Amino acid sequence: MENKIKIAIQTKGRLNEDSMNLINEAGIGLKMGRRTLVSEAKNFPMDALFLRDDDIPQTVADGVADIGVVGENEMAEKDENVVIAKRLGFSKCRLSLAIPKSIEYSGIKFFEGKKIATSYPVILKKFLDEKNIKAEIHVISGSVEIAPGIGLADAIFDIVSSGSTLVSNRLKEVEVVMQSEAVLIANPKLSAEKKEILTN
Repeated sequence: MENKIKIAIQTKGRLNEDSMNLINEAGIGLKMGRRTLVSEAKNFPMDALFLRDDDIPQTVADGVADIGVVGENEMAEKDENVVIAKRLGFSKCRLSLAIPKSIEYSGIKFFEGKKIATSYPVILKKFLDEKNIKAEIHVISGSVEIAPGIGLADAIFDIVSSGSTLVSNRLKEVEVVMQSEAVLIANPKLSAEKKEILTN
């Protein structure tokens, strides 16, 4: 059915739980099975696609999904052609630069010539370029916070929620680069029928 909305949702994690709560609160019932990757709504013209969070922006930009729930940080990092349809107000965090606690922080110029470990090279590069700072960006996909402790980097650029991960790795947050929350993103070419379904 052409005018069925396809929504992309994170497969697991906190954003998955918050997204499912949002759908439940809207009174939409999804038929769920074990290891379901596509789920049809029982009482609404909608299918849910369950994907990795970093695949959601491209899936929406390519029109495979019409809308998606994703962290604003992930949307900014992937830099795909999508629009924010609604800010959702949950899964709030920030993207920050952090350095070892024992090191004196002298301001943004501290990062000149330093090696920074991150999973968000696009956002970091944009920030450093704006500040006219040349640093080496070291891309790693997980456990970024251990990089300074094992001598892999001088600093990290990562998601911070409570800050407890930084504390346990003897790091301190020194620059907040971006505030993030869950956003509902949409394909900019969404048809009039689908826009109508969304607003109902």
